Amino acid sequence: MSENKKIEKIVGVKGMNDLLPDDSALWELFENTVHSVLKSYGFQQVRTPIVEPTPLFARGLGEVTDIVEKEMYSFEDSMNGDKLTLRPEGTAGVVRAAIEHNLVYDGPKRLWYAGPMFRHEKPQRGRYRQFHQVGAEALGFSGPDIDAELIMLCQRLWDDLGLQNVRLELNSIGDANERNLHRAALISYFENHSDILDAEAKRRLHSNPLRILDTKNPAMQEMVNAAPKLLDYLGAESLAHFDGVQKILRHNSIPFTINPRLVRGMDYYNRTVFEWVTDELGSQGTVCAGGRYDTLFLTFGGKPTPACGFAMGIERLIELMKVAGDVHQPSLCDVYLVHQTDEGQMQSLVLGERLRDAGLDVVLHCATATGVGSFKSQMKKADASGCAYAVIIGEDEVANNNVSIKSMRSDIAENNQISVPFDAAVDYLVDQIAGTGDDSSCCDDPNHIHINH
Repeated sequence: MSENKKIEKIVGVKGMNDLLPDDSALWELFENTVHSVLKSYGFQQVRTPIVEPTPLFARGLGEVTDIVEKEMYSFEDSMNGDKLTLRPEGTAGVVRAAIEHNLVYDGPKRLWYAGPMFRHEKPQRGRYRQFHQVGAEALGFSGPDIDAELIMLCQRLWDDLGLQNVRLELNSIGDANERNLHRAALISYFENHSDILDAEAKRRLHSNPLRILDTKNPAMQEMVNAAPKLLDYLGAESLAHFDGVQKILRHNSIPFTINPRLVRGMDYYNRTVFEWVTDELGSQGTVCAGGRYDTLFLTFGGKPTPACGFAMGIERLIELMKVAGDVHQPSLCDVYLVHQTDEGQMQSLVLGERLRDAGLDVVLHCATATGVGSFKSQMKKADASGCAYAVIIGEDEVANNNVSIKSMRSDIAENNQISVPFDAAVDYLVDQIAGTGDDSSCCDDPNHIHINH
């Protein structure tokens, strides 16, 4: 290669974004809150592969859906010819795993998952080609109580995250026979208004007319609003189930609006469907959606198993947290170690390990290409880290076998630095930090003592 030839820079795939440190704290806050809420409702985590057999989604989601027709990343495995797809959603994989491993043989299960999903869509705010979801699946439960509990779980999550401008839309799409009656009425109605239908609606008229109700075409809105409503075709059992969901939500003061046009984008849904929507994110207003899918186990060759679940888009909820003003930038550490001279550095390395053994987060100042830096520059780094205390080990400290501990968050500018014997530094710092009243239960490690700045 010629020395003068410029090496071409490689950039990431369009619509598949990097998570950078500036945003990672907000993601961690969201994920930790979600994990805590799900655990409080008795959900256990399940992890399924990112790649699944293509027929899993074609059969489960429906051949005539946007996801299967237009958005899936599907390919043939060159090693053996298998038809594979990067998962576009999580429910199908969880149900496949539940059948394959007989997870509900001993009773119903509450499961949750989190991870990346893939759809080839036009990238825009809150919608990406690799995006992340958290989902919950309640397998083996047939009553309206689990539908309502999942919705209440979501409400608790919004409350814990401080999100206020999220509202619930609710509907029931009944069972298959009820949808068939409605389908016939819908086709007849749309045929009588064929002059208003756009090309997409005409294509779906006989294959999936229910999806026409979800059109965003302004020219079709008035006609679609007057279309036969599925709620009018529900039988006694479906109506009783839907009434049960509403009764529980009202009893628990969960506000909702019944949206008769809410149908969801996958074919596996029946009865209860719901969406949590917001006006804060422009056109990408749905932040969480779900419903009941009592026939999906049968579709995949399993035993009849009622089920209900939801999935929420993490990127959209992170955007919503930002809109709400939650920047959440916690400190990098409890203690920042500042040092001068080789002996000071060695002592800092020893002290750092002792402090970590005691459960504290510690950052040791390390050299860069320009060197270790002056005492002043190191203290600037310590301040920027958000630490509670800077521990200074310089030439004098080494000679006297002690450390200087400076409180970085004290309101009093004077007398906020003291000298402590080297061997007493760990106990002193633990006492100071633990004495702030910080609740260490927020951490994954019960022995960890972390100060929240």
